[in-house]
Parts: sequence; structure tokens; C-alpha cells
Amino acid sequence: MAGETAPVIRGPYRRGIERRERIVRSASEVFGEFGYVGGSLRAIAERVGASPATLIQYFGSKEGLLAAVLEDWTVQTGRSTLPESARGLAYFRQMRDLMEFHVHHRGLLELFITIAAEATNPGHPAREFIQQRYSNGLQLWTCKLREAIEDGDAGAMTDQQIEAEIRILVAVLDGIELQWLLGADIDLPGLVSTHVEQAITRWQTTC
Repeated sequence: MAGETAPVIRGPYRRGIERRERIVRSASEVFGEFGYVGGSLRAIAERVGASPATLIQYFGSKEGLLAAVLEDWTVQTGRSTLPESARGLAYFRQMRDLMEFHVHHRGLLELFITIAAEATNPGHPAREFIQQRYSNGLQLWTCKLREAIEDGDAGAMTDQQIEAEIRILVAVLDGIELQWLLGADIDLPGLVSTHVEQAITRWQTTC
């Protein structure tokens, strides 16, 4: 009803929620540093002052904990999602904002890059999640480039050209992010913005 406030969660239930959140965040750190394969339940448990059995109690298995980590990653990175309301080239010019988010949330980027690399193994439990993330991103970015063409802001391209442009853009951004994570002395937002503008110029003049 209007005017009613949400109940305040207190006591053991609230403590259980907070402990679960601490486990998930600690697991995110460990998986980001060592990967899913190298990140042990024992290492995660030590960070939260618990036992591996406690983690199993909360999540059922290491794979269940990974699922919780990826769910939390999705929520956290949702804050960085580029507004889909931006049309055509305006959407791509927001990439600098996305990189600024990465700079201030390094651990989230590190987690994704690490798990994505591991997920090239067909048996990895995060393989489907990573594949879907890339598929969704490619589809969205393809739509935005098509919008730019429809608006006359980019030259005509075949479907094959559009796909190649988007895949190359994704690959370059991934590569720059990886170099930054490896300690390269680069301006991540600035370098990505420069590349995006170069791509836009090419779309406008050469395609």
C-alpha cells in the first residue's frame, strides 16, 4: 500500500545475507586473480574467515559459487551499461565512459577477462555465460552501426563488412583492456576514445 515502508531485515537472516555477499565478493577477487580453475575454495574461505564447508553450505558447490559471482558481476557492471537510447555513432562515442568505469572498477574487468580466457575450454562452467555476453554485445553494437548507416552518418556497408567492423572493434577494445591490466602505462579511456574516433572516420569515409 502507498505510504508503507519496506520491512527492515535484522538478526540472523540479515547476517546471513551479509556473509553471503562477503563470500561472493571474496570469490570474485580470487577468481579474478587466479581464475576459476586456480582459485580454490580454501583460498576464498580464508579471506572471509570461514571454512570451505561453509561455502558449500551457502552455494552447494564451487560451480554454484561461480554462478553467484557471475550474477553479482552482471549486477555490478550493469551500472556501466552504455545507454541504449543513444543512437548510431553517439552510442559508440560513449565508449570512453565505459573505460572510465573500468578504471574505477578494475576488479570487475579483471574478473571478466580472466574467466573469458578460461572459458575457451569447452568444459568450463562459465563458457555459456561468456558466449552469451559476447553474442549480446555483438548484436547490440551491430544494430547501432546499422542505425548510423540508416541515418546517413556512415557509408553503406554489406552485412559482412558490418560484422567485420564490429568484431574488430570488440577485439581491439579487449586487447587494450588486457594491456592495461598487465600494467601498460596507457590512458585506457583516452586510447579507446582515439580508436573509436578512428573507426568512425573510416566508417564515414571509406566504407
